[in-house]
Amino acid sequence: MADNPLFGPNKLKLGLFGLNVDKACAITTLDGTFHPDWQLVKRITRIADEAGLEAVVPVARWRGFGGPTNFNGSCFETYTWAAGVSGATDRISVFSTSHVPVIHPIVAAKQATTIDHISGGRFALNIVCGWFEPELEMFGAPIMAHDERYAYAGEWLDVVRALWTSEEEFDYEGKYFQIKKGFHQPKPIQRPFPPVMNAGGSGIGRHFAAKHCDMIFVHIKGDQIEAARHDVAEVRELARREYGREIQVWANCYCVIGDSDADAQTFRDYYVKEKGDWVAVDNLVKSLGIQTGVLPKDMLEAAKYNFIAGWGGYPLVGAAPTIARELENLSNAGLDGVLLSWARYEDGLRRFVIEVLPLLEQAGLRSPAPQ
Repeated sequence: MADNPLFGPNKLKLGLFGLNVDKACAITTLDGTFHPDWQLVKRITRIADEAGLEAVVPVARWRGFGGPTNFNGSCFETYTWAAGVSGATDRISVFSTSHVPVIHPIVAAKQATTIDHISGGRFALNIVCGWFEPELEMFGAPIMAHDERYAYAGEWLDVVRALWTSEEEFDYEGKYFQIKKGFHQPKPIQRPFPPVMNAGGSGIGRHFAAKHCDMIFVHIKGDQIEAARHDVAEVRELARREYGREIQVWANCYCVIGDSDADAQTFRDYYVKEKGDWVAVDNLVKSLGIQTGVLPKDMLEAAKYNFIAGWGGYPLVGAAPTIARELENLSNAGLDGVLLSWARYEDGLRRFVIEVLPLLEQAGLRSPAPQ
């Protein structure tokens, strides 16, 4: 994994999120939002590649959330998407996001290896255990209890890694998988295997990520930097204490760049309050089990606002210097990397590269991209 940019020298690593699903991360009827058009995907990922960003991570989605936009309903499958993006880029690490209940580990291991070869050793895997029940029902997949999902994912990943590393045929006898004379060639370029990410937020989810994964994707509640600092330290200590491992910690951020802080805040209010798809976000939060009675009304409305703005990510809202300072704060809180999205994705990324990246280089968080 030494050549994978995920393990490169930049103190704060940067990636793109959601470039395979309609609207990406903004649940809004705003004009100019992202749509899964292949030429657009190639154009955006090449901008990120040339700018030296480290990662591009898709969302595993099979159906949308209804409402006027049917948010995320139109989407590209993530393994074939990652293969295409790998062929269109030169340096960036390309993830697939895999729903473990609906993709057999033998198929996943083969697909991942193929992409690792296409990319020249730049592949990474983000595994998700499945939480959106209407998707699982489409497949006839079992709706497992929360803790059982992670037990299933543990076996799934054991099988995948055995296929990636075993030179001889092997048998595997687990609760969920029984593999007879498992065989897999060729092996991935990255040895012993490509890096793995998971977004475990619960206690058992964090244990799973700390034990099995190279990166954990954490959720920062609102804009609480100190809470983020505590969460990052807690995850690192868990991995070290319980499993003797070091783990990277990443988070999701949505970005709104303006000529001034007020300009950025006004635009966010516009695409959330006036253009937001409130039906879709109601469906989304109900699917997550977040509703009145679980949260006080004011907190629920704030959560919906943040979901519309950028899938509930940490807000980077302001002029370029403000965004650079916020990213420096996140780095100082211990984050290794952040995944970014914009409501108007291509325009936002271009502006970020021109206005924010040089400020991050001046702050010592990043080096200029190699030419």
